[in-house]
Amino acid sequence: MTKNLSFQYCQKLVVLNEGLDSVLLAKRKGEADFDGVFSFIGGKMETTDETLLAGMQREKNEEVGDEVRLKVLPKESYNLLFRKKDGNSMVLPHIAGVYTGGTININEEYSDYAWVAVEGLESFEPKIGTVVEATTWAVGRLSVAAESDFVEI
Repeated sequence: MTKNLSFQYCQKLVVLNEGLDSVLLAKRKGEADFDGVFSFIGGKMETTDETLLAGMQREKNEEVGDEVRLKVLPKESYNLLFRKKDGNSMVLPHIAGVYTGGTININEEYSDYAWVAVEGLESFEPKIGTVVEATTWAVGRLSVAAESDFVEI
């Protein structure tokens, strides 16, 4: 007998400061996978999200507050596949973005957040294993992006 497995589309926002030398990570709380571990903000697309950009903005607003302003590069992503403990899969497109202002107010999904120096990211723990590679990709992409490539959310 085969299991009826599914997958979820779960956007992650790789948010760097304007100097591109620190990345925003949030400590997960109450999760079956990676509880107490730092990761990027973001979450699953919902049927009410009319566009990918609308889904990103909704997740940003829910997880760190609607006061937070980001400029993101929505036309490309760093894609990863994650197999959950329950056997289902998650497609994780990572979107590069820059924090431009506003007060961060994490929601109940997280217990803490930190701006972590990119140079010290290798030794920072506990973190999701793909944080370094996704951050490296985002820094490279953000450092060459034209201002016209960005969209504010």
